[in-house]
Amino acid sequence: MANDSRPTAAQAWQMMLEGNGRWQRDEREDPRRSAEERAAAVAGQTPAAMILSCSDSRVPAELVFDLGLGDLFVVRTAGQVVDDAVLGTLAFGAGALGIPLLVVLGHSQCGAVKAAVSVAAGQPAPAPSTLGALVGDIVPVCEGEGEGAVAGAVDANVRRVVAQLTSDPSLSGAVCNNHLTIIGARYDLETGAVLEV
Repeated sequence: MANDSRPTAAQAWQMMLEGNGRWQRDEREDPRRSAEERAAAVAGQTPAAMILSCSDSRVPAELVFDLGLGDLFVVRTAGQVVDDAVLGTLAFGAGALGIPLLVVLGHSQCGAVKAAVSVAAGQPAPAPSTLGALVGDIVPVCEGEGEGAVAGAVDANVRRVVAQLTSDPSLSGAVCNNHLTIIGARYDLETGAVLEV
């Protein structure tokens, strides 16, 4: 948020869902995008929530939730795969910025998850090796083949990442002390809806 007030995790999630409703209905408010708001944001940031989402260009968090400058602290990696840089960034958001909510946001038709489902079904890992390693983090949650398997693996991957983050020492203290809530969600590319997983 651009001002000094910060909502609770529940209030932040409600704000995000309301914004997603506007996005789905094509009734966007496009908040906090003026030159005046940019100038006000120079003094510092107090985002309402953190988002760990996929790098997919069709899932821009600020648009999907109809939020503006300073509202979200966003980290994006293919398939929401977590590494030390991601953990450090999220720990900074939770600790230094005091952000009360972290949303792990997967999405339908995720390319990284599709690749992992293929690998789990016996196909070779994608090249280069760094991409294969990224997909390898997702493979353990993949079962079956085809679009149904991809849809199930998207949700399973979100739950896997939520569990990973909740138990990681860099975030678990904030979670245990009720300073940070971590939830999983999925964005549907066709409808624009965000649903909790």
